Amino acid sequence: MRAITGLWRWRSNPLRRGTDLAEAWVALVALLLVLVAAPAAGAVIGTVAQQSLQKSVRAQRHTRHLVAATVVTTLQSIVSEPDPESPTSGSAGSRVIADWTAPDGTALRGTVLTRLKSPHPGDHFPLWTDDHGRIAARPLDRATATAHAVLAGAGAALLTAGLIESGRRLVVWRMVRRRYARWDQAWDKAGPDWGRTGTGS
Repeated sequence: MRAITGLWRWRSNPLRRGTDLAEAWVALVALLLVLVAAPAAGAVIGTVAQQSLQKSVRAQRHTRHLVAATVVTTLQSIVSEPDPESPTSGSAGSRVIADWTAPDGTALRGTVLTRLKSPHPGDHFPLWTDDHGRIAARPLDRATATAHAVLAGAGAALLTAGLIESGRRLVVWRMVRRRYARWDQAWDKAGPDWGRTGTGS
């Protein structure tokens, strides 16, 4: 709005300088770019991120498997690392030695972190593995992928708007510096005669 009112104010003002009108035009162009380019950048980045993340979701669904593991020995109770995709992130867990069967039928044993509060030998718990039975993270779900894509798009839109505003400020700053330089030149020309009636006549 300031850009539009600035153009209207300087439209036929006798005190208007060329730089005043230029600043108003720069502000108007920056405003139009923020209204058009920022949402467009956000939409493009969000769409690309969504496609990439949903592709990862599909790939992880094919390569990660939920198997049943059996506690062999309890090692110690610890506080698990936070998992942003888990509703129980940050809760206490136990490190145990467990047996499980890989998707290809191979019997495996290893140290696993389980959410069981008081695990005992013979207890069963779910475990995510890859195609070879190696322990893997829980696969990304579609809702989380979409949320990440939306955040990426919003971040891209805000970054674009910030860059446009920074560009506008840089252009105006250069205009103001040039204006001050011209004022200094004008004062230098006036020199010591400024304010002295009849000097130099």
